[in-house]
This record gives sequence, structure tokens and C-alpha cells, in this order.
Amino acid sequence: MTTTTIDGRTVHTNDEGFLTDPTEWDEQVAETLAARIGLELTAEHWRAIRFLRTDYAAQGETATLRRISTVGGFPVKTLFQLFPQKPAKKLAYVAGLPKPQGCV
Repeated sequence: MTTTTIDGRTVHTNDEGFLTDPTEWDEQVAETLAARIGLELTAEHWRAIRFLRTDYAAQGETATLRRISTVGGFPVKTLFQLFPQKPAKKLAYVAGLPKPQGCV
């Protein structure tokens, strides 16, 4: 486990840059992480982020793209528009959660 500085505070990350302690996340961290991967967060991004964090708290693991779509009600096409190329992975990254199982 490594650490990095985001907005002047130290957070714990893995070797891919994912936060390893979801309690170190807040909305400012999300904005910074999103900017690092070229995203500017909109209300629809925030809706997906909040779903993912709530689902993680209830399930104990980061939802897959399929679960985000079926349980969260986000069409896959919309997720690819919001988080291009690897939506589940990018969404988890910005939400301060572990990478979903099966993501490469």
C-alpha cells in the first residue's frame, strides 16, 4: 500500500491509484480524481457516484457494470458516455472505492 497527496492531504492508495480506505474520500477528492482522468463531473456523474458508494456500503464490494446498470438503473450506454472506455473502473476510481471484481 502506498500513499499519495490529494488536495493537500495524504490518502492511502494501491499500485493502480485506487483509494484503499473509502473513508478518506469526499466530494473534493472525487473532483480531483475525476480531473486526473479527464472528467468534469456533472449531476449525472454524481448520481452514479452516490449510487456506487451507497451500494458498496450495503454490499461490501464495488458493483460491477452489470449491477450498476440493473440495480442502479443506469443504461450501459449512458455509463460509457459518462465514464468513457472503462466505466465501472473509472466510476469506482472517482468514487474512492476498490476496482470492481473482473476489471482489468
